[in-house]
Amino acid sequence: MLSLSGSGLGLWALAGLMGSAESARAAGAGSTRDARALATTHAPARARSVIFLYQDGGPAQMDTFDPKPRLADYHGKPFPLPMAPTQFNNNGNTLASPWKFSQHGQSGIPISELFPNLGRVADELCVIRSMTSEFSEHTNANYFLHTGLGIPGRPSMGAWMSYGLGTENDNLPGFVVVEGGLVPPGGLDCFSAGFLPARHQGSILRPRGETIADATPRDPESVQRRKRQLIGRLDSAFAHETGAEAVDSAIANHELAYRMQSAVPELSALDGESAETKALYGFDSPFEPTRIYARECCLARRLVERGVRFIEVTCPRTIGDRWDQHSDLKAGHEANARAVDQPITALILDLKRRGLLESTLLVWAGEFGRTPFAQGSNGRDHNPFAFSVWMAGGGIRGGTVIGATDEFGYRAVDQVCRVHDLHATVLHQLGVDHRRLTFRSGGRDHRLTDVHGELIEGAIG
Repeated sequence: MLSLSGSGLGLWALAGLMGSAESARAAGAGSTRDARALATTHAPARARSVIFLYQDGGPAQMDTFDPKPRLADYHGKPFPLPMAPTQFNNNGNTLASPWKFSQHGQSGIPISELFPNLGRVADELCVIRSMTSEFSEHTNANYFLHTGLGIPGRPSMGAWMSYGLGTENDNLPGFVVVEGGLVPPGGLDCFSAGFLPARHQGSILRPRGETIADATPRDPESVQRRKRQLIGRLDSAFAHETGAEAVDSAIANHELAYRMQSAVPELSALDGESAETKALYGFDSPFEPTRIYARECCLARRLVERGVRFIEVTCPRTIGDRWDQHSDLKAGHEANARAVDQPITALILDLKRRGLLESTLLVWAGEFGRTPFAQGSNGRDHNPFAFSVWMAGGGIRGGTVIGATDEFGYRAVDQVCRVHDLHATVLHQLGVDHRRLTFRSGGRDHRLTDVHGELIEGAIG
């Protein structure tokens, strides 16, 4: 009788009897079939969208946003502090930064000459110099940065935000990854919905060519309609027989894919941007990775304009191995910085002039930092004990520096922050209490921050 009752109370009861894994526990939560877990946010939201500018490989903090002149005094000499084991244990002498720093904006934030453009928006940045990770290997550190746990299978922070807040555009996903050529170590699990409904996983878009695979209809409308009707009947029958909640997500994904056929071509029409906007982002840069990243950042802005909740922007491939310079630090970091500096600066300026920066939170972060001593002679190894990230927009207090590392930039020593704290603060800016956005799976309630996470109070405007 329950099986034949359709998708109403009978199927709901049947799903419960069969031990459904889904249970929304957020305050004001609606049905688990609803795209939104929260009917209202826990507090007034300062931001509506997040752009995560993921810097694949781990930029060196003492070469980017945390100047350490003391390194020059010891350059080429044995490192004077105790050294923890490193990823490759090929530790050389102290290595000074090859780049100079200068102060920018009214706030005087020091920024490396690696980023000649970013100084224009220094007063929008909140630089956190005391971020730490629990992992020194790329894959685990990427899972930790993206999901709050160092193993695969957990929902990405973008999936959590899609689950908690939904999307403001029913024709586009709530969580989009703009992929410029590099998928992080850890693979697509970094963008996974984990145990959340599958409709919250990251949808990958590309800034060139066909933005998303198979977005262009292959069949006439009449054929598509018959296919959808058949799939609907088959899915409905299966759901009645099993009560599987996963079927609802599959149906929702099929419906969204159909609607995206009209939304994505319009979204990806970057050639329609003005000549001034294209030049601002670097569409015509002589360096191809800059051109790719320029299109990524412009696409991210267009996604924000269309109500997408969380956008992750990955790095393009350059001459080096991402930001992961175990050797040839100078050439590798310069290539990566050249790829992202102009487009990121343009993104902040463009959002601001369109009135979107205050409602859009930007997060710039890699998975860990680098050592102040050399790997070999001219590289830096992984360092989870301290690294720099920054945030901008979305109610963040710009023109500020939070936390500090020791005199060599090796370890965080003041206002030490964890990735969980970053996640908690991002959710807070969206009006969500990280302790109250939960999901029941495997017999217990889970959250993005697990049992950790404190707000980075100094970052909140």
